[in-house]
Amino acid sequence: MRIILTEFARPRLFPREPRPNTIRDISAEDFERHLNEHAPLHDLPGYAPFCRLHVHRNWTSTRCLTVPVTDTNRHLLRSGYEARNREELPVLVRWFEGVEAPIADYLIAILYSREQLLKEGSPLEADWGVVGCLYTAAPAEIPMAPITMMRNALGVAEGGSGVPLDPAAYRRSVEFWSSNANWR
Repeated sequence: MRIILTEFARPRLFPREPRPNTIRDISAEDFERHLNEHAPLHDLPGYAPFCRLHVHRNWTSTRCLTVPVTDTNRHLLRSGYEARNREELPVLVRWFEGVEAPIADYLIAILYSREQLLKEGSPLEADWGVVGCLYTAAPAEIPMAPITMMRNALGVAEGGSGVPLDPAAYRRSVEFWSSNANWR
């Protein structure tokens, strides 16, 4: 099985100007090579049949993706409208400023199948493409953000995958993201 970074994920995980909340200490090519040369600790099902989650021990100094919202840091939350790329419409997002998360214990590569990526207009010369990565303290998936679930339900034309909204999964997502936030 061959895995490569998608053009969607590459600038988000490995931006031209590195940020503290992205993958650290390695290049995109090193990341890709590691995923292909090291079996994951766990191969978990994703939110749809075309999605897999490969759990690896963190071999970098990458920090956790999220930080719990507490009474002592709530004042550091910010929000704004942002798009993930030029083709997508901006959506409301929130994040911490002035907070640094602990070093993650796991990197969880989010993989889409070649067939799904072709359906989304991103042909792939590999079996699987990395569309994202979770940096976590536990070897388990954190819930997809509610807005990502909604975008997926809107379909490929809106930057989603076409997977219908699962109300129970959406409620779990809202519960998690009500008490956690990304950081910058």
